[in-house]
Amino acid sequence: MTQYGLRGEASAVEEAMSLSPQGRHTPDGHGSSGGRGPGNGGRGGGNRRRRRRTLRWSATVLSVVILGTAGAGYLYYQHLNGNIRKGERSSGDSKAQKTQPNAAGQTPVNILLIGSDSRNSDANVALGGSRDNRGNPPLADVEMLIHLSADRKSAAVVSIPRDTRVDIPKCKDPATGHEYPPTNAIINESLARGGPGCTLATWQNLTKVYIDHWMMIDFAGVVKMADAIGGVDVCVNQNVWDRPLPKVPGGSGLKMTAGTKKVTGKQALQWLRTRHAWGSDLLRARAQHMYMNSMIRTLKSENVFTDTGRLMNLAEAATKSLQVSEEIGSVRKLYDLAMQLKTVPTNRITMTTMPNVADPQNDDHVVPDGANADKIWEMIRDDVPFDDKGTAPAPKKTASASQAAKAPSATVAADRLGVVVQNATRTSTQAPVPRRARDISQVLVGKGFAKAVADTTAALSEDQTVVRYPSADLEGDARSVATALGIPMSAVKKSTDVSGVTVVVGSDWRTGTSYPKQSAPKPGDLPSNSDAINGSDTGQCMDVYKPYRW
Repeated sequence: MTQYGLRGEASAVEEAMSLSPQGRHTPDGHGSSGGRGPGNGGRGGGNRRRRRRTLRWSATVLSVVILGTAGAGYLYYQHLNGNIRKGERSSGDSKAQKTQPNAAGQTPVNILLIGSDSRNSDANVALGGSRDNRGNPPLADVEMLIHLSADRKSAAVVSIPRDTRVDIPKCKDPATGHEYPPTNAIINESLARGGPGCTLATWQNLTKVYIDHWMMIDFAGVVKMADAIGGVDVCVNQNVWDRPLPKVPGGSGLKMTAGTKKVTGKQALQWLRTRHAWGSDLLRARAQHMYMNSMIRTLKSENVFTDTGRLMNLAEAATKSLQVSEEIGSVRKLYDLAMQLKTVPTNRITMTTMPNVADPQNDDHVVPDGANADKIWEMIRDDVPFDDKGTAPAPKKTASASQAAKAPSATVAADRLGVVVQNATRTSTQAPVPRRARDISQVLVGKGFAKAVADTTAALSEDQTVVRYPSADLEGDARSVATALGIPMSAVKKSTDVSGVTVVVGSDWRTGTSYPKQSAPKPGDLPSNSDAINGSDTGQCMDVYKPYRW
């Protein structure tokens, strides 16, 4: 293409030069000066030399133009990279394991999207109000996990309401080095206890899902992005005005008439922040999901990714608006990630909210809904589609007979093997089952493990029962314990947290002495209280809580 371009440019310049007084064309194709060839004083040879110089000059000029354009492109690329703010992926204690590739060698991608209520700039104070909070550590008002399936054919999004009480692990602020001890508090406080890396660690501990990346956006960033996209359609069934009321201060300021409207800039931010007018923080998550689905449909339908001008505007806004974990902190990596997300059809995108129940300690808070919340996280861990249009992933490979033969065998006789049993049946909504460690240790004693004992000091919380061992020489012994209890080999894990073979009885085994068989979740089999919305559903519309109608 470069060669063709050079020839075309050279021909054009040559044509222009041939129209000079010395080389004006005549109808017969010869110059008007009458020179007809080399015999006429060598003027034909002079023309050829001039034309060669013209060609060289043209090629040189075009080369400078091409290089200059490429240089500008490189400088713009560097400019975009310079816009991006980066941070540590995880700044807290977390033991979530990265998902293994499927049979085709593909792995899913999990991204945590965080909406910060930071008011540490004039723009954010102007948009978020509450000037008294300027300078305070930001809180995570919006938290969504985006799961992109291994085959890139479906995507799932799960929101956790900001007022969900959870265990926040020990975190270290990468900016200041300050260490925060573990605590039990609402999840939006995690951002103030070590930044987005602490929020990621909190999610990982709660869900046991390995999260590859995080992205964070503040008030001003939402406005920039909404304007760059060109607006997003949202819908209300009644006129809405989310304003302060006599006994309810605050409000986003959202004011709209009933029907479908396109929101941009500040109004888009107001939509995403509104909660009083919907009636609860849980319904705010639904409104956010509707906005995201509409935004995705807009980006796809208007071919933003193939419109150079709009793509540049979007790139400028995105790189200025987003803060991201350091491993995706370049334009190329963010673009590659966007292209992977773009391949998912809208009817294979499912937006949900983590199943939750009222917090028994505080009516203003919620906690995860035990088995229903666990099912959501299991589906993500096992890459099971949230919609019913996909198929369940192939069963995880089990050891072949030859591999089983090579697996370490027990090195200590059962009656001489020390085994510790811990009770980890506590959940955020349920107290631990009394005597659980003693009951299971007695089962082991009855199966010949005479030295099995209960650890009555541990106050643990685990979703899944696991058998842990500290070193390779005890792997065979740990397997023999798992076999005796009927625990699958996939739950036998090496861990530096234990000094010997340890059975951790999780919340999946709260009753009985036989380990319950686990049925694999099926595609689309979501809990009824997950408030699922399909990405292609254009009929969604928010009801307005009566005090906020006008």
